[in-house]
Amino acid sequence: QLSEDVERVSENPTEEREGEMGVHEDSSSVILPDGELGTTTPSLRFSKTCLKNVFSVILLFIYLLLMAVAVFLVYQTISDFREKLKHPVMSVTYKEVSLYDAPGIAFYPGKARLLSCKHHYYDHIPPLINPGQPGDIECTTQRINYTDPFTNQTMKYALVVQGPRDVKKRELVFLQFHLNETDQDFSAIDYLLFSSFQEFVSSPEKAKFMKDCESSYSSWKFSAGFRTWVKMSLVKTKEEDGSETVEFKQETSVVNYIDQRTKPRSDQLFFVVFEWKDPFIQTVQDIITANPWNMIALLCGIFLALFKAADFAKLSVKWMIKIRRRHLKRTRQVTNHIS
Repeated sequence: QLSEDVERVSENPTEEREGEMGVHEDSSSVILPDGELGTTTPSLRFSKTCLKNVFSVILLFIYLLLMAVAVFLVYQTISDFREKLKHPVMSVTYKEVSLYDAPGIAFYPGKARLLSCKHHYYDHIPPLINPGQPGDIECTTQRINYTDPFTNQTMKYALVVQGPRDVKKRELVFLQFHLNETDQDFSAIDYLLFSSFQEFVSSPEKAKFMKDCESSYSSWKFSAGFRTWVKMSLVKTKEEDGSETVEFKQETSVVNYIDQRTKPRSDQLFFVVFEWKDPFIQTVQDIITANPWNMIALLCGIFLALFKAADFAKLSVKWMIKIRRRHLKRTRQVTNHIS
């Protein structure tokens, strides 16, 4: 309505001037009290124009405030995106399997000797008939000698045993070692786990393979005179370059073994059980939560709002200047007519 009034006044300036001249002529011929006709109409017009200007100024400040908020959002969005690129989030996923790739268990027995090795199922381990005596070795084993990867001088002897595979049947591997004599106050056997026994078997350079495994994986111990139960879980980590590393997490429980042999013995017996903890392979990888497409869409919306606000502010300023000029023009016309 305001714009229509302004256009109508601008289109018929002559009629307005004629009307003003008629009013002034009539007012000169008829004596009216002060403040009845000559002062009411200009004051109403001035009040309406003032309200229009105040309202336009308020709108202009509101849109300037919105522009400032939009600029702040742009800055904050870009800052958050750069921060997320620098600090990726660790993502953990679990994949359920029924059969694992049989792991390799490398023992470093030293002077100890492997007496028996068997695969059992459903966590059922029958009692030993002749503990300390050689028994059946039903596991797939290989013996390997290689130089220590850290000193390159000491020769190491490793006994590599194929680990359990069937997680649904709760397959486990039970091993018994015997050590006749020891120079130390305590006796223990070192072992390490690597991801695939088949890779070790098919490797053309088994010594190099074991050196790489010892350099990459951690080693653990199990002591004599106890039955050590090891529950393994597999963790795969995906690196930024796309490579994948595998490591084991394990939970170990130790139970005292009561030696019920008739004659007191000075030798040491070792018992260890290896079993999978659960059928889930844990995969860990770093992911970047910042989505560039979401950021681009947000920036496009913010810039569109900025341009729209700037365009509205420009039109508001032009409209205010136009209204101000018309008001000054009318004032000059009235002043010239009175003079």
